[in-house]
Amino acid sequence: MPRSTHRSVTRRNLLVSAAATGAAALLGPLGGTAHAAAAPGRWPTALPLPAGFRPEGIAIGHSPYAYFGSLGNGDVYRASLATGRGRLLSTGPGDGHPTVGLKIDRAERRLFLAGGWGRAIRVVDARSGAPLRSYDLAESVMVNDVVLTPGAAWFTDSYRPQLYRLALDRAGDPVGDPAVVPLGGDWVQGADFTANGIERTPDGRALLVVNTIADGGTLMRVEPATGAATAVDLGGLKIPNGDGLLLLGRHLYVVQQASNEVNVVRLDAAGTRGTPVARITDPRFRIPTTAAAWGDRIYLPNARFDVDPTPTTEYEAVAVARA
Repeated sequence: MPRSTHRSVTRRNLLVSAAATGAAALLGPLGGTAHAAAAPGRWPTALPLPAGFRPEGIAIGHSPYAYFGSLGNGDVYRASLATGRGRLLSTGPGDGHPTVGLKIDRAERRLFLAGGWGRAIRVVDARSGAPLRSYDLAESVMVNDVVLTPGAAWFTDSYRPQLYRLALDRAGDPVGDPAVVPLGGDWVQGADFTANGIERTPDGRALLVVNTIADGGTLMRVEPATGAATAVDLGGLKIPNGDGLLLLGRHLYVVQQASNEVNVVRLDAAGTRGTPVARITDPRFRIPTTAAAWGDRIYLPNARFDVDPTPTTEYEAVAVARA
């Protein structure tokens, strides 16, 4: 979600608790989902989305289905990667209550939704779309993106220098209320929109968060127990338009939405430094925001932030080859 969109829609206390018990150990191993089988060549390379849908986030689990969140009313749409056909899975809360980032858990039972300027975290059933949990947060927050770890769901806040940690039990069910983890160290907070996408480091011991302000746009490595942030050396790469992050092994895909490109960086195991190794562009990109993988393909929704949304505006997600 970019600053421009936030400004065009709406200008952008939980108790402060780190809830850090075993946080680093709970992050688990490598991020991303890498499937051994390639997507068959006959599968479509574009997935049409409902007119007026306004997509932003995408999630793909072990099954060949993509889930998309709507910035308009929080709806969730499910599409088959094999056919391109889909259906509305979950009806959102309505206008002003979007679904921005979203992730599906390993069991493919739950979808965790970032509620944007609707100031909420929601959990819905990934099969029926039925609401499971909803958490209302403080005023003047913007819940942007989410990453799942074995012990928690972590959410970014684009308006405040903090993350939200929603603890999960061994079955993957949420436990208690989201806890606030303040960001410190090298973290630089802008006047309003700052944090965007979130991922894990390759060794699973820390988090990676896009900071659109610091040093012209960079990546921060965040200690989950303390919130201490350290700037990641990206070999001179700037990511002022950095949005969604996708980690596959040690390769981090950084979607630079307004730039219509995806930068691929090979990270060290700890996620402290990275080397740019590829830049993906495609004439079909129309401000892609986030990314998810299936086989040898990366799928990205085109948010089309360069046009005024209407009920008839056409949207789609496109597939490109992995770097």
